[in-house]
Amino acid sequence: MTWSDKLGELGIELPGVPTPAGAYVPAVRTGDLVYTAGQVPFVGGAIAATGKVGREISPEEAKGHARTCALNALAAVHDLVGVDAIVKVVKVVGFVASAEGFTGQPAVVNGASELFGEIFGDAGKHARSAVGVAELPLGVPVEVELIVEVS
Repeated sequence: MTWSDKLGELGIELPGVPTPAGAYVPAVRTGDLVYTAGQVPFVGGAIAATGKVGREISPEEAKGHARTCALNALAAVHDLVGVDAIVKVVKVVGFVASAEGFTGQPAVVNGASELFGEIFGDAGKHARSAVGVAELPLGVPVEVELIVEVS
């Protein structure tokens, strides 16, 4: 079974790749690795949410937005090399725009990590950072970067 087949089985359709908001590309390959730019929760070409987690955005809502970011990152990989070229998810970095005192960043970034587990199984187990930040671009609550090994 290919990863494309697995996505279909799960009913997951990869979105189009959002247009970069600056002077960068959505993903770049070097050797056997693909690095994505930070992906924010764009849905249908629009920002899905703005605000701080623990204030305007609940942790559960933010977890869903992290999943959306992860899908956008996966779409960037797919656009560059094709999802079926993925051998392993190596690292996920999640940034969470956090209200003062909010310390639940790992639970929020689980939205991305759990998605990769659903799709890739053991090949989706990865190293990770979940970082609380004061602000993110465009006022979004979550941003996710992805590094994958490809064939």
